[in-house]
Amino acid sequence: MPASGAPFIFSPLRLTLTRLANESNFKFMPASPVVIVRLKGILSSGSSLDGARLRRGFEAGLKALLGTDRPGEAVGALFSSSDRVGLKINAIGGRSLATPPEVSLALAGLLADNGLSEKNIIIWDRTNRELREAGYRLNLADRGPRIFGTDSAGVGYDPDIVSHLNIGSRFSAIQSRLTGASISLAVLKDHGTAGLTAGMKNYYGAIHNPNKYHDTNCDPYVAELFDAPPIKAKHRLSILDALVVQYHRGPSFHKRWAEPYETLLFSRDPVAADFIGWTIIEKLRAAKGLPNLKEDGREPAYLFTAEKMGLGAARKDSIRIIEVEA
Repeated sequence: MPASGAPFIFSPLRLTLTRLANESNFKFMPASPVVIVRLKGILSSGSSLDGARLRRGFEAGLKALLGTDRPGEAVGALFSSSDRVGLKINAIGGRSLATPPEVSLALAGLLADNGLSEKNIIIWDRTNRELREAGYRLNLADRGPRIFGTDSAGVGYDPDIVSHLNIGSRFSAIQSRLTGASISLAVLKDHGTAGLTAGMKNYYGAIHNPNKYHDTNCDPYVAELFDAPPIKAKHRLSILDALVVQYHRGPSFHKRWAEPYETLLFSRDPVAADFIGWTIIEKLRAAKGLPNLKEDGREPAYLFTAEKMGLGAARKDSIRIIEVEA
């Protein structure tokens, strides 16, 4: 109330904010940070990627994301020393369009040098064949980061189906039982059905029946799969490999529509990471005179569904971009 004798000024905005603040389900949410790390020139160093340069890129991304100058503090903010961490990569595109071994091994090395045990780090995807074709050397030993697929002997998919919303799937034992924390280390690319495949859709490789969830542009299935307990409870970080971006005719590799972009994206918000990845795809498509994904009938509306489910931010005004070079 105004002081005695002071004029009362009616403010509709003030009344609106007061009403919203008093509603039990209303929260002022801070913007979700997404870090964009530029690695200019990394693709011009020859046939293999510079592992040391990638390591610096991961350090820069994690430090910027977690607000620290020390990589150990950044890793410690995400994981405990006893965590068993899965790096869910994307190997389906072969050597030309998969998470490169140099990328995942650089990240695994950073984690191992900052508190995690190497044997508790698993680099994985669906099959050993796909991993080999993407350039990986399998490792099931207790020395070094382990590298293997769900189809490895003694691994496989859980016998019981997890039912969650419209999802009914058996999960890879790597996701459900062999790891307690997860990083989606995905390749950023166009998708002929979903419009976009990035960090969230990368988890289609964690279930036995991903073919079941491609109707209606994969909406709401990408969001609902991520929301399932074996993923949501363990996901700690999304990292998008945008070193080369397949901006059209994905998810398979087509050199004509594959753009060297020399970038890595980092976020603890899985929706925000993918949303910024979507803006990159659209930027590249526009530069080549291609219609945007909505005009092409492939808008990744599952991101808006994910936002409504409270999984993260799918609006530019709810995302804070941090750009660094490494």
